Amino acid sequence: MDQLTNIFKILSDENRLRMIVLLYQEELCVCELSGILGIPQPRISQNLSKLRDLNLVDDERKEKFVFYSLRRDNKIFTEVLKNILDDLESYPQLVVDKNRLEDKETYLNQCCAISD
Repeated sequence: MDQLTNIFKILSDENRLRMIVLLYQEELCVCELSGILGIPQPRISQNLSKLRDLNLVDDERKEKFVFYSLRRDNKIFTEVLKNILDDLESYPQLVVDKNRLEDKETYLNQCCAISD
C-alpha cells in the first residue's frame, strides 16, 4: 500500500508530474528537463532523486551527462500517465512542455557550453 500512496504523492506535485510526463515520452538529462520546464537544475535533481528512490526512473551515464528514463514496470503508474497523455489537450501546461520538448537539443547544448 505504501508504494501506491507514494505514487500519488509524487503525482500531486506539479513539477514532478510535468517531469514524469516528459520522461514518459523520452529519456532526458537534467539540463534538458531544466530548460524545458524552466526550473533550476538543483530542483530538478532533487525531484529526480525522489523518483529514483521510489524506483520510478532509471539513470544512465552517457559521456558527461546522466540521462533519466521512466520505468515502465509499475502498471498503475504507467496507466495513469498514459491516460494523461491520451487527453493531453486538457492540460495546457503539459502541451507547452511537450512543444518545448522538440527543442531539447538546445538545452543540452546550453549545458555543454556552461560546463566546457
